[in-house]
Amino acid sequence: MPKRKAAIAVGGVAALGAAALLLPHANASQDGNQASGTTGTAKTLKAADASDLAGRLQKILGDAFAGSYYDSGKQQLVVNVVNGDDNNVIVQAKKAGAVVRQVANSTAELKAAARTLKTRATIPGTSWAVDPRTNKVLVTADSTVTGAKWDRLQSTVRSLGSGKATLKKSAGTFKTFVSGGDAIFSQAQGGNVRCSLGFNVTASDGSPAFLTAGHCGVAAKEWSDSEGGQPIATVDQATFPGAGDFALVKYNDPNTQAPSEVDAGNGQTVQINQAAEATVGTAVFRMGSTTGLRDGQVTGLDATVNFQSETSPNGVDTVTGLIQTDVCAEPGDSGGSLFTQDGNALGLTSGGSGDCTSGGETFFQPVTTALQATGATLGNGGAGGNGGDGGNGAGGEAGAGGEAGAGAGDQAGAGAGAGDEAGAGDQAGAGGDRIGGGADPSAPAGAPGSGAADDGASSPAGSH
Repeated sequence: MPKRKAAIAVGGVAALGAAALLLPHANASQDGNQASGTTGTAKTLKAADASDLAGRLQKILGDAFAGSYYDSGKQQLVVNVVNGDDNNVIVQAKKAGAVVRQVANSTAELKAAARTLKTRATIPGTSWAVDPRTNKVLVTADSTVTGAKWDRLQSTVRSLGSGKATLKKSAGTFKTFVSGGDAIFSQAQGGNVRCSLGFNVTASDGSPAFLTAGHCGVAAKEWSDSEGGQPIATVDQATFPGAGDFALVKYNDPNTQAPSEVDAGNGQTVQINQAAEATVGTAVFRMGSTTGLRDGQVTGLDATVNFQSETSPNGVDTVTGLIQTDVCAEPGDSGGSLFTQDGNALGLTSGGSGDCTSGGETFFQPVTTALQATGATLGNGGAGGNGGDGGNGAGGEAGAGGEAGAGAGDQAGAGAGAGDEAGAGDQAGAGGDRIGGGADPSAPAGAPGSGAADDGASSPAGSH
């Protein structure tokens, strides 16, 4: 398909105007106690600038640095320090423009708590991530963690001490969300697969490509922009489970034009400027073919998620290094783009619990990590793009965008298997999108316009 515009990983079911409507909610501080325990007067910062400042202060403060978060209500960066008696530490952080908060737990102590959880509580349906706003590890269990499993998890959390971790229960189940933004389709063993294209990139050899969820890349090798259509792209690299959930997929036609933008629907786009690191508290947007444009906040970093698996020997697919948010998602949103209003590419939709009616947790693969691992750069310009700093590819123009691809509202997704998920508008979700799940190849495709999400057995990210 020569010189066509490449589809991006977003479902065009919501106009960009929705971003303006959602923004006041997204920017509102969701931590009523953020100001307590802080000292000093901070500079007013944009989220991207706060992320850059946090990275610099982490290097300057060394072991005294105990995490940071962005107070979106006050537009300030709050930095946790553990040796608050060292006036030099406070002076350095305040001089750089941050608010300083003295806390009890060091980064090393919280990482040690996470290692204990990994050793003693790697249970399907659980996750944990450091929450700098509470200076604790937030441990979450989905609805499948009951009986002896719950007792084991609860005992492990208690053994860490009351000041190290908190435990909460989620009403949904952790699963991957195979189905997605501007939908991409493939035939895989056990049924049809539907995912989302995340961001268009330039591969290390200069060829056009895109990033999507790794569990999508593991599920199928060739991808089309229409259900039953001819493949337009082939998986080059895929990571899942393990240290991430990302795949690099190269377009078969080397002349494919892959613009650096996110398709927000109704002919409107969001220009992506660079890849950036996520910061807790940052207001973010997610696009997906099932649920459209959604907003929320980053709630945790370096998250570990234990997805239930029917193929792994121990019944669990563990993924590490993810971004945790309160943005909702549903099956079909996997691989879709997480970004900020000012055009920073942050993540690729992996999986989570709940839906866009009841809410829940959703996890994302950091774009910066995926770029570094694959050697790709965002956008058309490669490493020599628009300059700037950041991780591999962060200096180039970011990501996915374009017109082609299965748009929301007129494409029916594949729907084999229990737990078929309906896409937005006329887009029907694919039940066979559960990686490692028990898809039924004989089941009919999901009916257009149907909508309930399946809360059945968890599966790797991608079936949101």
